Amino acid sequence: MLDRIALILVIIGAVNWGAIGLFRYDIVAHLFGGQAATVSRIIYTLVALAGLWCITLLFRRRTTAEI
Repeated sequence: MLDRIALILVIIGAVNWGAIGLFRYDIVAHLFGGQAATVSRIIYTLVALAGLWCITLLFRRRTTAEI
C-alpha cells in the first residue's frame, strides 16, 4: 500500500514538474496559495519523500507472483 501511495505522489510531482518545464505553471502552488504556502511546502516535501521511497523499488527482489 505504501508503494502505491508513494508512486501516486511521484506521478503528481512528475506532472507538476512537466507543467513547470513546459508552461512555467506550478500546479501545486496555484492550487494551494503559492510556493511558500504551508500546504504547498508539505506537498513538495511528501513528493520528495515519496521519490526517495521509490528508489528502494529499484533494489527490491521480486517474487514470481509480482512478475
